[in-house]
Amino acid sequence: MLSLTLRQLEYAVAVARHGGVTAAAEALHVSQPALSVALAQLEAQLGQPLFLRRAGGPMVPTSFGRGWLEAAEAQLHGLVQLMAGAAPAPPVRLAVFEDLAPVLLAPLLRQVRTPVAPQVMGFEALAEALRRGQTDLALTWDLGLEAGIARSELARVVPHAVMAAEHPLAGADLTLALLADQPLILADQGLSLGHMRALFSQRGLVPRLTHRCATLELMRSFAANGLGVGLSYTRPAATVSADGAPLLCRPITDAPGEPVVLAHAQANPLSAAARQLATEITGLPRLLP
Repeated sequence: MLSLTLRQLEYAVAVARHGGVTAAAEALHVSQPALSVALAQLEAQLGQPLFLRRAGGPMVPTSFGRGWLEAAEAQLHGLVQLMAGAAPAPPVRLAVFEDLAPVLLAPLLRQVRTPVAPQVMGFEALAEALRRGQTDLALTWDLGLEAGIARSELARVVPHAVMAAEHPLAGADLTLALLADQPLILADQGLSLGHMRALFSQRGLVPRLTHRCATLELMRSFAANGLGVGLSYTRPAATVSADGAPLLCRPITDAPGEPVVLAHAQANPLSAAARQLATEITGLPRLLP
């Protein structure tokens, strides 16, 4: 059981610094007997002396005491810094929605100065991490976030259609009505899937959903290989799918834009480092390609 006190640490370090109990007691404005008793109790707990005591001479650390007292002084210094609010800040936990992460996370980390601990998550996990205080900031689409989540809009992106380079609609003006008649491919992410379907239902359209893909990259591969037309807000810069098939990305002209937001829980006040990171992110001239 740990019974060491901060007062004992302070007394022992002061004796080492001033070379004796009397000088240490004067420096700390305590009585010499009180300091002597505390030091004796500390040495009894440690099971060995910290100092060599010689009549008429200064108290010098023992071989054991020298290393122990150096460590004790470092601990005391750290506590002083901690109480002064000057302790080193841990990296800011930044959650990023999994489809956005490959597009914007590395460029963002290259540009910001604040240390960041990135966390890549799906919609539900990200919203839960914000609610439970398991992340400080989040970069995501404004979907599935509770009322207690503060949001700063960073960009607004219209959805686009992904298709093979030789698709018949490659040169057409793409509207939701035109796309509703096509075999569609969507990424099978709960909130994203429902949001895409709602774009059509709000206009009284029933889309032909042919494939539900586990990831954005798989959806792009299906579309590039002529298995249908993919729909997405996130738009990687690559003009080929992961398997090398060429593809086209065309905006859907009559669909509303969706905001990319920087979010945090209002009940979880941001640290100084998190506020600095938020300022750096919002100041980036171009977040998405």
